[in-house]
Order: sequence, then C-alpha cells, then structure tokens
Amino acid sequence: MRSDIAAKLASLPPDEQVLLRPLVVTTSRFYIAAAILGGILLWGLFAYYLQVHKGLGGTGLNRPEYWGIYIIDFVFFIGISHAGTLISAILRVSKAEWRRSITRSAEFITVLVLGFGAIQPIIDLGRPDRLFNVIFHAHLRSPLLWDVTSIGLYFTASTIYLYIPMIPDLAIIRDSGIKATWFYTFLAIGYQDTPTQRARLERIIGVLAIVVIPIAISVHTIIGWIFAMTLRPMWHSTIFGPYFVMGAIFSGIAAILIAMVVLRRAYGLENYFKPIHFDYMGRLLLLFSLLWFYFTFAEYLTAFYGAEPAEMRTFWAKLTGPFAVPFWAMVLGCFVIPLGLMSQKSMRTPRGTLIASIAVVIGMWLERYNIVVPTSVNPRWDMESLGHYFPSWVELSILAGTFAGFILLYMIATKFFPIVSIWEMKEGREQSVHEVAVRVAGYLPEPLVASARSE
Repeated sequence: MRSDIAAKLASLPPDEQVLLRPLVVTTSRFYIAAAILGGILLWGLFAYYLQVHKGLGGTGLNRPEYWGIYIIDFVFFIGISHAGTLISAILRVSKAEWRRSITRSAEFITVLVLGFGAIQPIIDLGRPDRLFNVIFHAHLRSPLLWDVTSIGLYFTASTIYLYIPMIPDLAIIRDSGIKATWFYTFLAIGYQDTPTQRARLERIIGVLAIVVIPIAISVHTIIGWIFAMTLRPMWHSTIFGPYFVMGAIFSGIAAILIAMVVLRRAYGLENYFKPIHFDYMGRLLLLFSLLWFYFTFAEYLTAFYGAEPAEMRTFWAKLTGPFAVPFWAMVLGCFVIPLGLMSQKSMRTPRGTLIASIAVVIGMWLERYNIVVPTSVNPRWDMESLGHYFPSWVELSILAGTFAGFILLYMIATKFFPIVSIWEMKEGREQSVHEVAVRVAGYLPEPLVASARSE
C-alpha cells in the first residue's frame, strides 16, 4: 500500500479504517486463491466451448434425461440467491438490529449468484442462438416465459436493492480519496448525507424492502411450478411452490453463514460478525432444517399413500434403488447434521455453523438432483429398460467453473465495495440504541400506579 493511501486510511474513523482496508490492502493469499479459481473458471469455459462445438452429445444428457446438472444448478443457484434480498428484506422490515453487519454480504450473494443461475438454461441449450425464441415466440401459457420474466424482474430489483443502501458508503470512499475517486464520484451520484437526503434514502430502502419480498417469493414459486405443471411422477404436486421457496431460504441462510465465516477470517471482521450473529443465524438454520423435513416428509408420504405405479417406481428408486445414496446423503446434509449441531448452543459458533452450512449446501444440491434425475429416468410409461444418467467430464467441468466464477466474482467485489455497511454501523451506534429502548418501552404495558394496585 502506498504511503499516501496509508495516510488517508489512517485519518479515517476506526470503523472506516477496518471496513475500507480490504479495498486497498491485498494479501498474497488473495492472489493465490484468485489464480486457482481463475484457472478452474477457464477450464469450465473450455469445456463449454467443446460442448457448443461438438453438441450436447459430449454430455451425459440423453433420452429421457434431457436436463441433468445444468437444470440442477439452475434451481440451486436461484435458490442461493434468496440469501440476500429475501432474508435481508425480512430482517429490515422486522427492524432486527443485529442484521446491520450481515445484510451487505448477503445482498452481494443475491446479485452475483443470480447471474450464474440464469445462464444455466442457456448452457443447457444445444443451440444457444435460440435463446431469444422464448421472447420472440412467447406463449403466455408457458411457465418458461413466467420464469424469464420473474428472474429478470428479480435481478433488476435485487441490483437496485443492493445499490441504493450502498450510496452513503460510496460517498465515504469518494471523500476519502483512497481509491479511484472518479469511479466512486460517479457511483455516489452527488450524495452528501444531508438530513433530507438521508430521510429520502431510508424511505426508498423501506419501500424496496417490502417490494422485493413478493418478487423473491414469486421467482422460486414459478421455478417449482415448472416442475409441478407437468404430469411427471413425483413432480405433479401442489406442494412444490412453497417447498421450493422454503428450500431456497434454507440454502440461502447456509450460504450467508459460509460467507460470514470466510470474510470474518480473511479480513479480520471478528468485531462485526460476532458470536451472537452466528447464534441467531444458527437458530434460523435449525428452524429451516425442521421445515425442510416437514415438507419432504409430506411430499413422500402423499406419494406413498397414493401408490400410483409410476410414482412408486420413482419413490423406491430414491429410497432403496439406484438413487438411494444421493437421497440419504441429502437427508443427512439437510436434516441430521444441521439438527444435531444447531440444536446445541455450544455449536452455534463460527466453526459449528460452518460445518452445518456446508452440509446444508451439499444436501440442497443433492435435493435438486433427487428432484430432477430420478423422475426423468423413470417416465410415467413402463419402459422395458429404465433410462440412465451419469454426468460427463464436460458437465462436471462446467459445474466447477460456475462455482469458481461465482466465488471469484464475489472476492473481486470485496475489493471495490465495503462488505459491511459503514453508515448502518454508524447509525446503529448513534441512533438505534435509543430507538430500540423506546420501541421496547412501547411494547410493554404502562406501569400501574399505587392506587390501581391497591384496588
């Protein structure tokens, strides 16, 4: 770090020094990690080039399994995107003060991972040039058109919801002069943090927090409907809409916790991602692991009692057949491990929540696998020989490249924008302590006077 930048950074208040340091100080570990992730990303791009050049015949996709890993990743990444917008918005609306440290990192996850999820159906196309056919030859009865519309609206709303609360911090960086003043001057759009501007900003944030909640819910509901509105075994179910929304929030909480642990360690943010944050987020993870078990049990129970032959072929293929390993690994990752760990207060720590969250992320990916593949290879009609699916190295390479690309882009974002909201930290110290005391006093009944007690 140059001496002039170090001097400017040292002149800032303590919060700003800590939270802006990652923007100007980069360690060798960052470059090593970025190089490894960049290499994986390039390998994934090479695999995709071969797929486009040689066609989908180079993948494991076949009849009757037309989707495979790409659609699994599509549902998975769109689910992870609920980490920021939905969870952050709910915490803002409910005035949960402990949210202040985590909302920015969560909102970045939403915007960045949403793009990687949206490209998965394009990767799944043998002819990517036909992408715009869904718009040029749109059919209002097609859930695919609903999907394109809802994801486009969700990405737009999430980007605005990320950018608007970041404007005061962009103005702080602009005024500090520590990095590319012209760039942050443009992004800060003349913000000066006057009382009028602050009031207007908070009013807009409040409106956005309410608006994005139904948009986020609609996105994964529609993705669930893409499955549910077909007559395939174990897809044609009314539970899929809320089931997918619940699963999206579940995996989103796990993604936030993983990001919190990594950012806490990498940038020395122990004072911002505190034990209480991991305790509260661990409680949410525990709650959603129970909800996940309820929805999953309800889905399989109704299929079992219906005992339709096509349904039962898929049912037993998951529980005891060729898909038993991914099915029970899903149950282990989504229910057994998070329930066992997060039900203990001593395990709702950075290390404990990290283990549980990694298990949930793996389990939720396997859940999407167990939804997509077993049904596809067990169609409703009874085939002489069942279909099969095993992903090729091309698909696995693109999968790895997608994950690496998201992580790399998230790392780069932390070098341009503060990952914890500076102005919200300041506001929390200066105003919220008093506001919370007043709010709590408003919840309680008025104290009884002595004469009323005696009566």
